[in-house]
Amino acid sequence: MTDPNLIEINEITGYWSFLMSIDWKDPWLIGLVSLHILTTATALMSRNNTNFQIFLFLMLLSIVYFSESINEYAALNWRSFSKQQYFDSNGLFISTVFSIPILLNCMLLIGAWLYNSTQMMTKLKTRQLKERARRIEKQNSSKSD
Repeated sequence: MTDPNLIEINEITGYWSFLMSIDWKDPWLIGLVSLHILTTATALMSRNNTNFQIFLFLMLLSIVYFSESINEYAALNWRSFSKQQYFDSNGLFISTVFSIPILLNCMLLIGAWLYNSTQMMTKLKTRQLKERARRIEKQNSSKSD
């Protein structure tokens, strides 16, 4: 017997209608959204720990790499944790609620790395220019003596 609130994949006319068809009050989805929020907070709070961020980045990319396998497993076992069968063979659901937020976190990490590298290059160039000015000043003062 099918749920009257269930929308078949061929009935979805747009991405927004797909998002609206998801029961966001399902406990495992609340947990998944919480996990994404926790991951984002961890990425932001660890901005000064590059080694941890590299580990987090590689772990997140590995999870996305295995999302097809996770989707297949979840499609076979959805009754044990979900009220509805969301896991289609095209992977639209897992891409939307699982992979895209993870990839956005990866982009956040890359953005943080780019920002840190520009700050570091700015400091380095400033120090180089100060050192060069100091050397020129030292040479000029030794010539005038």
